[in-house]
Amino acid sequence: MVNRYAKAKQMKRKRRMTKRLKTYLGRVTRDIERKIEDAPDVTQTAFQQPLHQANRLLSQTRKSKNKLLSWHAPEVEVIGKGKVAKPWEFGVKVSVAVTNRESFVVGCRSMPNNPFDGHTLAETLEQTEILSGVAPKRCYVDRGYQGAAIPDVQVFRSGQKRGMSTRTLKRELKRRSAIEAVIGHMKTDGRMDRCRLKGALGDALNAVLVAAGHNIRLLLRAMPALLRRVLGRLRAVFDTGIRNQNLEPGMRAAAQRVIQDGLSIPRKSRGL
Repeated sequence: MVNRYAKAKQMKRKRRMTKRLKTYLGRVTRDIERKIEDAPDVTQTAFQQPLHQANRLLSQTRKSKNKLLSWHAPEVEVIGKGKVAKPWEFGVKVSVAVTNRESFVVGCRSMPNNPFDGHTLAETLEQTEILSGVAPKRCYVDRGYQGAAIPDVQVFRSGQKRGMSTRTLKRELKRRSAIEAVIGHMKTDGRMDRCRLKGALGDALNAVLVAAGHNIRLLLRAMPALLRRVLGRLRAVFDTGIRNQNLEPGMRAAAQRVIQDGLSIPRKSRGL
């Protein structure tokens, strides 16, 4: 009911309901603390973490830092999006790095404690170099990375005009917005919008697994085109071999028909 009152802008009812819920929680917490005073150490240890979270809920206010936003996932943080439709998101920040042309994910890791975007660039590029074996020379980021600077790496921000002296830089900077579509597919197709794994380790594993799944989907979509190219070259080789042999016209037509039927796949493949 608290969220419904807040959505309806009924703040007095919201505050009254919040106070009532805190009263219920305080009564239950104090009752449990009284009953486990003389209990064995095993029982007190079992109730230590839940009581600690309950006391955090009772003591935190609107302006408190490191709030407890979820009972079953204490590591969840509030992330400001700055959008009208969705100004806030609750979860853990994830940094994603993709190639400029193919949109192949070469770096994806969780960033706990909601750090500033510019402070995560060095760790992201380090992971990219470890996974790909290639040290990036140029990096294109959005405007949230204001002030980020990495040694031996040129950092270009979205909308930047200074330093864009060549057509290559301008073309690659225009491709920066393609990562937004990649992130959208990772959230919907890869299920990154909701993590089913527990704890901070689960958040890190989920980010890596989603990136791997996205790359696998790209490879599966590229395989039919690669197979058509290979079969086309094989067909050309077989046709050349048939022409060089002295075959009767009927046998030559039959051989070409067998090659055409055996080395052909449909142009349209079902999407994955």
